[in-house]
Amino acid sequence: MAVLAESGSNPDVDLLYDINGLAKDAPHWLGRVMEFVGEYGLPLAMVLLVLWCWWTVRRRGGPDAASSVAALIWAPLAAGLAVLVNVPIRGFVERPRPFVDHQGLAVLVTGKNDFSFVSDHATITMALGVGLFVADRRFGIVGIGLALLEGFCRVYMGVHYPTDVVGGFALGTAVALLLSPLASALLTPVLKAVERSPRAGRLVRSRSAASPGQQDTLVPGPRAHMEPDEKDLAA
Repeated sequence: MAVLAESGSNPDVDLLYDINGLAKDAPHWLGRVMEFVGEYGLPLAMVLLVLWCWWTVRRRGGPDAASSVAALIWAPLAAGLAVLVNVPIRGFVERPRPFVDHQGLAVLVTGKNDFSFVSDHATITMALGVGLFVADRRFGIVGIGLALLEGFCRVYMGVHYPTDVVGGFALGTAVALLLSPLASALLTPVLKAVERSPRAGRLVRSRSAASPGQQDTLVPGPRAHMEPDEKDLAA
């Protein structure tokens, strides 16, 4: 991997310089903004998006509330598991950060001394985005969009190669999507039990949300509203 990184004709390196070159021509304040957004802002936005989706699901209620909340719980669990899977991958590949082997990069974040492949930020945000998509497609599309923006920011900041980001996207997607059926099978029964609890059930559905077995109230027919005299005549 390091040999490829040193090749000047490597498209990965060329794209790195193209994207990171935007940071050189940008004003200083924009670089500070991108540094915050790429390092902290977008991961925080992903967490808030998950919480917003949970709030929406519990207010909506319905028979699928427990399974939807189970999918939302799986999203951060998948992100954490994907990062753990990345630990041996990084140790095996041992790819240095781009600024170690390449000169002239605008590095917006200092102190990155660990290995580069794959990107933890890209892995976490994509795992959250895919997990959101399983729970609610509208929120999932937004989450995946934020993950793609996070990947761009990591290259823009000069701390990752484009293939580091693509690898993170693939890892996060694989963990969140492939293990989703197993996670749903384990978490959904637990959430259904929580849903039946008088107090803890609010974590799955709000008080105003319809219960799973709630049926529409039958509207009495016209004969039920007849006056007493009319009932006697009918008899």
